[in-house]
Amino acid sequence: MTRRLPTICFTLALLLAACGSSADETLSGFERTPTPIVNVETLPEVTDAGSPFRFEAPQTDGVLVVYFGYTNCPDVCPTTLFDLRTALDSMESSQRDRIETAMVTIDPNRDTDEVITGYVRSFLPEAAAVRTTVDADLRVVADAFGADYGVTETADGEIDVLHTGSLYAVNGAGELLVSWPFGVTSEDLAKDLGILLERGTV
Repeated sequence: MTRRLPTICFTLALLLAACGSSADETLSGFERTPTPIVNVETLPEVTDAGSPFRFEAPQTDGVLVVYFGYTNCPDVCPTTLFDLRTALDSMESSQRDRIETAMVTIDPNRDTDEVITGYVRSFLPEAAAVRTTVDADLRVVADAFGADYGVTETADGEIDVLHTGSLYAVNGAGELLVSWPFGVTSEDLAKDLGILLERGTV
């Protein structure tokens, strides 16, 4: 019996390693089938003089992380952007260099160019701020991602905003790789982004 022990231990080690590898490759976010194409429309990038912003990663081996939100958001938006910043800060610089970020305002009447730029860059200094006052264009892009929003004024004059609180990862071909719901941890974000970069994105 003792002669078989090393073989048994070796076999168990291989099984455990295989299980660990499989678990490590499991994304915390959601992958959709068929993969949505989201570079259906450009919107003005106000951090670049209003030039057309394409919803695809600038680098073919990179990832673009997109968020739809607004600056007066009391909790969901700042929490999400802070967690994304924490995730990026925890990654190696060689990985961070392949990840771009962008925030699209769904409340452009209050989020002027200067306001949305200052807001998103207080969390992500290199992020693109995207803003359009043409709701039809914004709706086309949001629908492609599966994001929803609504901005209404109540009877007493208060602005009421509802929006999807997800983060989205896009590759260089404009394919939506994964969606993360509000509440995903910075650790899981970093892990998923690392997996996407290792897989190759196009």
